[in-house]
Amino acid sequence: MSTSDALPFEKTLHVRDCCMCLHVQRAARAVARRFDDALRPLGLTSGQFSLLMSLNRPQPPTIGSVSALLAMDRTTLTANLKPLERRGLVIVAVDEKDRRSRLMSLTPAGRMLLVAAFPVWNRTQAEIERLLPGSSADRLRDDLRALS
Repeated sequence: MSTSDALPFEKTLHVRDCCMCLHVQRAARAVARRFDDALRPLGLTSGQFSLLMSLNRPQPPTIGSVSALLAMDRTTLTANLKPLERRGLVIVAVDEKDRRSRLMSLTPAGRMLLVAAFPVWNRTQAEIERLLPGSSADRLRDDLRALS
């Protein structure tokens, strides 16, 4: 490959400085690390917390509705449920109204863990929002929703 076939380094710098995907991914990883660190003493990752929180509703949701909420394919969601099931935090059951569908619900232990985890999440959330210099956390959430 000759140097004339190479992409100029200036283009690399342009992507580094302007790429939405790169910046959103970097921010997502940094934010997830903060939540992972905060939730670790409870034996949870940020992803597990989000999954458990998505099940905290009056009626058990379907795998399809939770996978849509979390922007996760069903196979990945099912794989992420397995450790939570083994820990006795979640139950996955056949939907009696549609035997092809599965419903997920928190166990009492899962609800108790969420009660313990929520103040940790709340404190970490506030810390992260304070890191946004001169911007609005609500505006950022709105912008991120528009992208998703």
